[in-house]
Formats: sequence, C-alpha cells, structure tokens
Amino acid sequence: MASGKKQIRQLARQFFKLSVVAGTVSSDRVAGVLEYIEKHSPANAIAVLKAYHRLVATEVARGQAIVSHAGPVSEATLATIAAAMTKKYQRPVTAVARRDEMLLAGLRVRVGDDTYESSVASQLAALAAAV
Repeated sequence: MASGKKQIRQLARQFFKLSVVAGTVSSDRVAGVLEYIEKHSPANAIAVLKAYHRLVATEVARGQAIVSHAGPVSEATLATIAAAMTKKYQRPVTAVARRDEMLLAGLRVRVGDDTYESSVASQLAALAAAV
C-alpha cells in the first residue's frame, strides 16, 4: 500500500516537472500532461491527478500575492505590492485583489504560505497581546 502511494507521488512529481518551464507553470504543458493522462490512463489515475493538482496549485500560489482588502485598492498599489513581492521572492509575483468583509481597514497580503498583515485587526491583536 505504501509503495502504491509512493508511486503515485513520484508520477505526479514527474508530470509536475514536465509542466514547469523557466520556473513557472506552463498552461500548455499542463494541457499536454492532462491529455497524456486521458489518453494513456495510468494506474490510479484519479489519485495521480489529485497529487498533480496539489503540486500545480501550490506552485501557482507561490507566484500570486492575494491582497485582501476592506476598501478600494488602486492598480498602482497592486503594482507596488507585486513589485515588492517579486523582489523579495526573486521570482515573478502577480498581485490579485480580493475584498474581505472581515477586515475593518488595511491589507493582508498572502504569497503561498507567507502572510503579511497591515490590517486594523492584526494591529489590535498585537496591542492586546502586548498588555
């Protein structure tokens, strides 16, 4: 059973490596991998696809800065955030704005597993922890 899971992960990683061009996920390559899987139907195809999906989704998330905001965010602000994150991570990062009703004011920027907060809620939490 464990070797079956290992084979699934290995195959998913091989497909993932084929999908990355110059450090970014290529939609053309992903389409090619999906076409190959559909045509050749490897053992445990659903499990392989799930593992492959997780790898691709994780990589895509590394290249996106999700900017959660309470009020309007200008394109200039998004461009500045994207430039700062590109410089910090030394890879292309795009900024995507998402309205968050839970925020009172400020921003929360998430790149992959990293979160940067400049929200009123985080400042209040820090203040409460300090006292």
